Order: sequence, then C-alpha cells, then structure tokens
Amino acid sequence: MFSTDLLTLFVAVASVGGALALQRPFSGRSSSLSAGNNAAARVQFEPVDTISNVDAFTDYDAGLFTPLEDLTYVLSGEFTSLSHPTFPKYSVRIKKSDFCDGTVGAYTGYIDVEARHLFFYFFESRRDPDKDDVIFWTNGGPGCSSSLGLFMELDLSSNLVIGPCRVTSPDNMTYNPYSWNEQANIFFIDQPVGVGFSYADYGESVNTTPEAAKDIAAFVAIFFEHFSKFKGRAFHMAGESYGGRYIPVFAAEVYDQNAKLVDAGMTPINLSSIMIGNGCTDDLTMLSSYYDMQCRPMSVPPIQDIASCIRMKQALPRCEKWFTESCRDQFDSIGCEAANVFCYSEIAEPFDRTGYNPYDISQLCDGSVEETLCYPVTKAISTYLDRPDVRSIIGADPSFTGNFSGCSDAVGMAFYEADDSLFPTQFYIAALLERGIRALIYVGANDWICNWVGNERMTLALEWSGQREFAAEPLRGWKVDGDFAGLTRTAGPLTFVTIDGAGHMVPYDKPKHSLELVKRWLSGSDL
Repeated sequence: MFSTDLLTLFVAVASVGGALALQRPFSGRSSSLSAGNNAAARVQFEPVDTISNVDAFTDYDAGLFTPLEDLTYVLSGEFTSLSHPTFPKYSVRIKKSDFCDGTVGAYTGYIDVEARHLFFYFFESRRDPDKDDVIFWTNGGPGCSSSLGLFMELDLSSNLVIGPCRVTSPDNMTYNPYSWNEQANIFFIDQPVGVGFSYADYGESVNTTPEAAKDIAAFVAIFFEHFSKFKGRAFHMAGESYGGRYIPVFAAEVYDQNAKLVDAGMTPINLSSIMIGNGCTDDLTMLSSYYDMQCRPMSVPPIQDIASCIRMKQALPRCEKWFTESCRDQFDSIGCEAANVFCYSEIAEPFDRTGYNPYDISQLCDGSVEETLCYPVTKAISTYLDRPDVRSIIGADPSFTGNFSGCSDAVGMAFYEADDSLFPTQFYIAALLERGIRALIYVGANDWICNWVGNERMTLALEWSGQREFAAEPLRGWKVDGDFAGLTRTAGPLTFVTIDGAGHMVPYDKPKHSLELVKRWLSGSDL
C-alpha cells in the first residue's frame, strides 16, 4: 500500500464497493503540464477521440459480423472469443463459471486491448435477467481491484458490499442476500491494466482516466452488440471514491461513443444514469470539509482538540487560495506541490494523528492503514484469491502468475505522476445532466476522506441548467422500513443522499439500505 507520510502526499482512500486505495488528498505536481490560464483544466480535459487516437473505430460491412446472440452459447471449459469489426484492436474472452452465485448465470473473462488484458466478472440478475437493467461497477483507488467490492465483508455476521457472495475467511465464501444483482445484471471490472487479475504482456500501462475510459466504452459496445437481449436495456455506471473521477468520464465516453455506434450501424448504449458513492470528485470542494468533519458535529462529535481546530481554521483560507492559484487558475508545478505540502500538513496530517478510521470516523482504525486500510478482511480476500483452485474456477488467465493484490501501488503511482486527480470531474457530471443522464450522489455520513459535506457542496455548486432549482430544494429525511435512513435532495435528474450510520463504503456498512437505495433508483421511485 502507499504510505501516508508527507513525502508521498497520499492519504488512505477507499474505492468503490470496498476496494480501497490511496491518493493524494489534494492535487500535485507535474512537469508535463504547461503554465497558462486554466492550464491544468485544458490539459486534463483534452477529449479522447477514439478514432484518431487509437484507430479503434472503423467502418464495416454488417454482413461480415455474426453476433453470438445469447450467453447460453458461452462455454464453461474454455473462453469464447468475441470481437467486432468496428473495434479492430479490441476483443473479449468470456466463459461460464459456477463461481460465487450458483443461482444465476455467472461469467468471467478478459477485455483484450492488443497486449493489455482487463479482467471482469458478470452476474445475471436474480430477479429477471431478461428484463432487468445492467450495472457497470468499478473500484477506485486508483489501482484497486473490483474483487474487493465483490467479496469484502467485515466478519461472519456481516454482509458483502456489492456482489452476490462474500469471503468469510481465506477458505470460505458464502451467499449474500443483499447483493445488487437482486435488482440488476452487474459487471465488476478490474481496471486499468495492472489491477487485480488484469495484466499486460509487455508492461504496458494506462495512467489517466480518459485513457481508461476508452477501453471501457469499447468493451461495453462489444458486449451489448454480441448479446442482443441486453440491447436497449437501461445501463448504469457506478463507482465509489476515485470512482468520483472515473465514472463521470467513463459515462461521457460511452455517451459520446453512441453517435459513432449509430454511424457504424450499431445499436447505441442506453446510458440511463451514473451512481457515485462517497466520491472524491473535486479536491478543491473537499478542502474545507476536512475541517468541518474533524471540528464540527457533522456526523459525530468533534474529534480534534480546540487548539488543533483553531490552527486548522486559520490555515484553511491560505490553503484554498494557494491551491486555487497554483493548481487551478494558472498551473505552476513548484507552487502546486508547495500548496499540497502546506494543505496536507495543516489539514490532513492532524487527522492521521488521531488514529481514527478515515473511512469511518465513528471508530478507530483496525490495524494499519498502510497494510489493510483499517479493514483486516482485505488480507483474507487476497489470500483466498491467491489459491490455485480459486483462480482456476474464477477463470484467471494462467499467464497471470503474480500474487493477487487488492490495490496496485504501481498503478496508483502512475496516476499520481500523471496528475490525474487534478481535473475536477464535476464538469462531466454537469454535462451529463444537461443531456438527460440521471446522477445519484450517495454518501455515508461517517466518512471523512470523501465526506458528505464536501459532496453536498459539490452538488450545490454544479453549473447546469437545474442548479437554482436543486439549490432551492431543502434536505429532507428518507426512510427504510419506517426508520430514518439519512437526508436527500432532488431536482430533475440530480439526487444527493446521505446514509446515516454508514462510512465510506455504504453497501459494506448498511447493506439493506444500500440495496433499497439501488432498488428505488433503478425504478425511478422517489426516495
């Protein structure tokens, strides 16, 4: 795991669905970005053109393409290969699996991008796989495996985060009644390359969110084109933590790709919504919230002493001003790095010294943040997935011979060095809202690292046509089984919701509330 010291400027961050990782709390340096007004934004928001950048899109004769049509044709003993003339550099290997949930169709495989190979799981819905929506799920980090979101749970009595089964020890896995595939068909993908069971033949890497988005969009198109029963089905893209950066960009790539699919004679993806749990979408909007969560009773009583809070409050304006001027308005490598050092030492480092869990400030960290991210079960998951018999059942490629790691230091560092966390992806959220794509921003109230205060401020500041209407709506309570579950605000396609008593990983802490939230969101019901 990454260290949390001042030299690396990283702090522990849990990623989607229990895949935990580490990132800088605030942006960092890069000698590759040129100075100039809004330079960071211009560089990081450079559009990914699938045609010109990688020659992935080509015209084709529809008569030369024969889809597989149905998952029943997928074999269990060997991979079935899928491709499409429109994406000559991409192919998909998939095979049926008895792994995890024997009550539904379960499949695993790889997205092959020339010499890069991204591993995925796919579970059909327990309710009605022929009619239910499709959810895409990726863990954050950057650099964490979706296997953690699939299997993670706290102890023998608790429930899994998202997936249909849970690892209860290095030797055992059990059924999860609160899995999201109770309501939808769902993908779990290890991305980018180098994460989980994903691998590269010759050390190739992907180190920015726009690059990763290109691979995901191509995979989605190939899968839907081959399996016609999913064509036109509502498609939702979900993630957590660094997913606050991943998901808006991934969804935008899928949306923009649709025009090219239509031109190529293919069926566009019915992108319906994005779902971001405890996302770290914009560092700047999170800065002041770190003070609020430590020094004000936002979810629990203040955890810092008065003297520390006063020092933090005095330092915050300088931190925000320095960060804005050096990392946003006019990017300056040395100045931005200095701003990071100052902000970290004054705002984040005091929290590190408290011993509290950065993903749930209602409790102390269990174990080492560096080794287990306060959740020792991550070791059990890694041990379980390192077993040869488990790898064989899962369908991991024998070419992958290394030890399974829940989070990749190398991938995380590559994203750090590329300054991927610099760009504020709320601009993508606003653009998706303007195009009718719904957005659910849900946040466990006890999280510190990607907390509800910062996320609420981000949603209120979103620049879109419904901003005034959304800001005018008061927060109101929502309930599960008649009991208070949290607060919510909705206007048009945008919904913000908190989950009381949950930390960074809502489905982990409140599995029943999480499933109920997903159920209402997919059905379009009012919370």
